Amino acid sequence: MKKYFLFLLFSYSLLSFSQKTESYKLTKSEIKERELDQVSDFPIYKAFECSDKAGVYNLLLCENQKNITKKDTLNTKIQAIYTMSDHGGFLEKWRINDLLEITEPKETNIWFWTKYCSTKDLDGDGYIDPVIVYGTRNENNEIRRVKIITVYKNKKYAIRAVECVLDYCRSFKKDANWNSLPPKIKTYVDNLTAKLRKEQDLILHDG
Repeated sequence: MKKYFLFLLFSYSLLSFSQKTESYKLTKSEIKERELDQVSDFPIYKAFECSDKAGVYNLLLCENQKNITKKDTLNTKIQAIYTMSDHGGFLEKWRINDLLEITEPKETNIWFWTKYCSTKDLDGDGYIDPVIVYGTRNENNEIRRVKIITVYKNKKYAIRAVECVLDYCRSFKKDANWNSLPPKIKTYVDNLTAKLRKEQDLILHDG
């Protein structure tokens, strides 16, 4: 009986360890070795390996970098792709696409705000809940749009904001399904929004 108990305890410990969520940034050589560039339409700006109860995945942040000068690039399109290796190929779980909008003043750059992106288990259920943040700038070098997209159980929940000094052209909208997110995730994103307001001097509210 004692041996059986120890076996169960050992098995439980292994199961608990195997369900730990982790993520780390992939190097350029790791991206090339895994042939992840075959998945995306654009160059991979940054890539992360994420592991949780469901398996091991790769988060790819891709930008179609256009050279302006030798040192500077601007992007007109972006992609975020969540994928896993599958029988010699790749199984895509979800994808985010966006591009510059026709506005006045004109949008000139769209980019991933990686310092605010997250690959963590936000509600403690053993699954990673990616949060993707990106923005656009106009030709006056002003931030125009900010998007915060949370992916929970492979479904997207977005906050879409347009910055403007005038009330009528400013907006801050949460998707209709936002309130179905777990409270811990909503709290995390609300705190992230407050952080963006403070650190980037953004308004991020409607009207």
